[in-house]
Amino acid sequence: MSENFTSSSTSEPTKKATTAKQPEPAFGWNTYAERINGRFAMVGFLILLLLEIFTNQDLFSWLGLR
Repeated sequence: MSENFTSSSTSEPTKKATTAKQPEPAFGWNTYAERINGRFAMVGFLILLLLEIFTNQDLFSWLGLR
């Protein structure tokens, strides 16, 4: 038993996946430095909040400034 398969030309062409170009690390005021500074600030703020929750003291009391 022989089956005849034909390929249809109506299928969509395959799309090539592209990735966004990532900025290179550099010195000075640039978008890469600002993005890294923002991420470190968010992590630091989260650590500060967790410190205050677990110790029941604010930052100044924890540092001994009050």
